[in-house]
Amino acid sequence: KSWDGYEKFMQGNDVHCGGAYGKLAVKIAEKITAALAGQAPSRPRSFGSMQKSLEPSKVLTYKTIGQRKLNLHIFHPEGFKAGDSRPAYVLIHGGGWRSGTPRRFYPYAASLVPDGFVGISVEYRLTGRSTTVFDCVKDGRAAIRYIRRHAKDLGIDPDRITVGGGSAGGHVALGTALFDTVEHADEDLGVSCRPDALVLLFSVLDTSPEGYGNKVIGAEWQKISPLHQIRPGMPPTLIFHGAKDSVVSVAQAENLQSCSGARSKQFFVIPGADRDNLPETGGDLYFQTIKKHIDTVCGVNTWRQRRKNYKNRG
Repeated sequence: KSWDGYEKFMQGNDVHCGGAYGKLAVKIAEKITAALAGQAPSRPRSFGSMQKSLEPSKVLTYKTIGQRKLNLHIFHPEGFKAGDSRPAYVLIHGGGWRSGTPRRFYPYAASLVPDGFVGISVEYRLTGRSTTVFDCVKDGRAAIRYIRRHAKDLGIDPDRITVGGGSAGGHVALGTALFDTVEHADEDLGVSCRPDALVLLFSVLDTSPEGYGNKVIGAEWQKISPLHQIRPGMPPTLIFHGAKDSVVSVAQAENLQSCSGARSKQFFVIPGADRDNLPETGGDLYFQTIKKHIDTVCGVNTWRQRRKNYKNRG
């Protein structure tokens, strides 16, 4: 197999789950491991070529700040139509809060579209002359709030929104669940921006002087440091980190998974991977793990979805 994460999962070294969700995650891992036993390593995916070739189905403005329009780059699944109620996989690109574009995360946003998801890559302001990391967080929260408020028009189920991000984008993704005091002044706080599930890819998790980005953020770093803001009631969270990541250390992810907060935090370290080749090194197991994580929380057969269908029956 192309990745030994499941063996480590079964040994309890890289994944820590609890409660009913944790037990279900173990069953899922067992099934995937059995199904993939004896398979040849999957062909590496070239995310660079996918960035260039993929084009969104729609680009929609979710917020205007001065003259700047911030857009959602939306990918629709085959057969999508108005009035659908699809699960959404929303991705926030990385780049140290100072670089990057939504196109950078097109491959991630489009990765679950063949499975019926609406994929979205989020544009947010980058740090510069007058923009701070706090503004990046505000934009991320505004994007999820817009998606939930307009879910019906977007063909999305407002109760099945998964938010993911990589590096600084993972930090912004976590901000949608944690940083409740960081908001645009004109936001409608009656609509929640809390995601139903989180997927964190080589993410910035600690902005202390010992972590990443402390000098960029400044004296108020603790207000937007996930490790220092994590609390009970976090969404179920899946964490991926490359063992060779030289920008954000694996120790940050290890520290987050050891904290209380999320109902379940699955934590996978992919041997031989850094931030630039994490999906390629993980292969199909990487994508299947993400899908199974989201399906467990937001799938059509979850108890929550069945209860919702029961309440909405004709």
